[in-house]
Amino acid sequence: MELGGDPRTVPAGNAGTTIADRVVAKIASQAAREALGVLPRDAEPPHASVVVRHGSARVRVHVELDYPGDIGGRCARVRRRIVDRVRDLAGMSVPEVVVEVERLHLAARPDTVGGRLP
Repeated sequence: MELGGDPRTVPAGNAGTTIADRVVAKIASQAAREALGVLPRDAEPPHASVVVRHGSARVRVHVELDYPGDIGGRCARVRRRIVDRVRDLAGMSVPEVVVEVERLHLAARPDTVGGRLP
């Protein structure tokens, strides 16, 4: 690998492979989807942005969750899954994962219509 190459790519692990930030962001987005499971009907899928420096990735992921629910627990699962998947697939450490909950979706109950009480 040449020094002074594309600044958006870094060597992954010891193999000398270069992985672009956008690829790591896709890995993180998919990991968040896996951790969340079924999303609310009208929710946008998770999307991530990544900054890679010196072989480690700092991740910011945006999610939409159903409410009520264990928001903290679900965010913790997202963090763990992203750290594991980026480490396993890209060979990078992930010292920081910020989970931003963009929107909460009221979970439909049997006595509601479209998430609202009649």
